[in-house]
Amino acid sequence: MRRHQWIAALLLFCAGLCATSSLAQEQPKAAVTVAKPVVRDVIDSDEFIGRFEAVDEVTLRSRVGGYLDQVDFTDGAMVNKGDKLFVIDQRPFQTALDIATSSQEVARSTLTFAEAEFSRTESLVQKGTLSVSTLDDRRRELQSAQANLRGTEASLARAKLDMEYTIIKAPLSGRIDRRLISVGNLVQADQTALTTIVSLDPIDFYFDVDERRLLSYARVAREQGRNLQEGGGSLAVTVTIADSAEKPFAGKLDFAENRVDRETGTMRVRARFDNPKFILQPGLFGRVEVAASNTYQGILVPDEAIGSDQDQRIVYVVAEDGSVSTKQVRLGPRLYGYRVIREGLTGNETIVVNGLMRLRPGVIVDPTLVVLPPEAATTESDQ
Repeated sequence: MRRHQWIAALLLFCAGLCATSSLAQEQPKAAVTVAKPVVRDVIDSDEFIGRFEAVDEVTLRSRVGGYLDQVDFTDGAMVNKGDKLFVIDQRPFQTALDIATSSQEVARSTLTFAEAEFSRTESLVQKGTLSVSTLDDRRRELQSAQANLRGTEASLARAKLDMEYTIIKAPLSGRIDRRLISVGNLVQADQTALTTIVSLDPIDFYFDVDERRLLSYARVAREQGRNLQEGGGSLAVTVTIADSAEKPFAGKLDFAENRVDRETGTMRVRARFDNPKFILQPGLFGRVEVAASNTYQGILVPDEAIGSDQDQRIVYVVAEDGSVSTKQVRLGPRLYGYRVIREGLTGNETIVVNGLMRLRPGVIVDPTLVVLPPEAATTESDQ
C-alpha cells in the first residue's frame, strides 16, 4: 500500500512540474519601447555658478564742502548721464565768485593804467625828456599788473568751477541707490558719500574656471583663431537665473585674468550680456553654460535608457530576433534633453528606452519602435 502511495505522489509531482513548464513557455514576452539613438552635431558645454556685476559703478561724493540744499531724484530711479541729483548751498560760492569777478575787474583796470603809463614814459624817453630808469620802473609796474590780472583770472576760474561743483550730476546712466544723506546735513568735500549709481545695460557676469577646463577653453579658442587671454576668446555662453520663467540669456566671454590663482587653482573669467529690459541685476547669482568643444557628431540617448551594473553604466540593446544584451557605455554631458554617450555605442543600435526593470540579458522581448526627436522636451530640473 505504501508503495502505491509513493508512486501516486511522484506522478502528481511530475504532473505539476510539467504544468509549470507549460505555463512558463506560454508566458508572454516583456513589452518594451525601443528606439535608435539620436545622432546629431553637438557642442559640449560646462556649467558654472557666478554672479552679475555692473560694468560701471560709482559712489557719488561732492568736490566742494557745504550744507546739502536739494535732492533732485527719486530713490531707486533710473537716471541718465548729466541729470542733476544734488545741490550744495550755493550762497557762499556765489559770494566767492562775485569777489573773484570784482578782483579781476580791478586787475584789468590796473593793467590798462600801467600800459598807458608805460607808453607815455617810453615816448618821453625817446625824446630825452625822461631817464631810462623811469622807463624801467614803468615796465616793472606793467609786468606786475599783467601777472596780477592772470592771478585774478585763475581765482575767477576756480570760483566758477567751485560754483559748478555745487550741482552734482550723474556721471553715468543707470539705476541710482537711495540718498545716503538728507537735506541740511554738512557735506565734507571728497569724503561724504551721497549715493551710488550702477549701470545695467550691458552687464557683466563673473565666474571661476578650474585649470583643466581653462586649458580646454583655450584650445577651443585657438582652434577658432582666437586667444582666450584676449577678450575671453569671444566664446558663446548662456546664463540662467533663478526665475525659471526667463529664458537663458546669450552672451560672450570678453575677459580672462592674466594668471591662475595660486591658492585656488582657478582663473576668473567674465562674460558680457545685453540687458535692455534691466532684468539682470548686479549681485544676482546665475548658472552659466560655456561651450567646451568645437562641433562634433554625438550619440545621444535618454537618461531613462541608461541602467547600472554595479559601478558601470549600461544600455540594453535589442537584436533582430528580440533578444536583449547589454553594452557598457561612458557617459558625457546632458545636451538637448539627452545624455551624450562618449564610448560604447555607434549610433546604429536599437536600444531599450522604456521598460528596463523587466529586462535581463538573454530574454526575448516584444519591442515597440519609436523615433526620438532631435531635441527632447526639457523639464524644470533640466533648466
